[in-house]
Amino acid sequence: GTSGEESGYLHQFILYSSLDLVYSTMWTNNNMFLRIVDKFNFLLVSAYVTQGGKTFLLLHNGKSEDAVRTFFSDVHELYVKFLMNPFYSAGNDTIDAPIISPYFDSQVRSVA
Repeated sequence: GTSGEESGYLHQFILYSSLDLVYSTMWTNNNMFLRIVDKFNFLLVSAYVTQGGKTFLLLHNGKSEDAVRTFFSDVHELYVKFLMNPFYSAGNDTIDAPIISPYFDSQVRSVA
């Protein structure tokens, strides 16, 4: 594979491996924004957990805490609006289904 493809897999692995830390932190913290929960080399993993238990992760290289908090807040708002859309269908009618929407992706990227 290419180095870009390999780094993509590495980023996914870093995020996935940080979930244990997210789950242990969320039970000891009442805030939705959990701040930085993990580090790998120069990459940081920040986490945000909604009231419903959905977890948002951001892999970054040292953004300001306020910028990350604002990003998560905006993405959470987009997520709620997307789920509340009466025309949205999760495919198999479960809220746990992945969101496959070019529009949603573009909105999240515009917030970043």
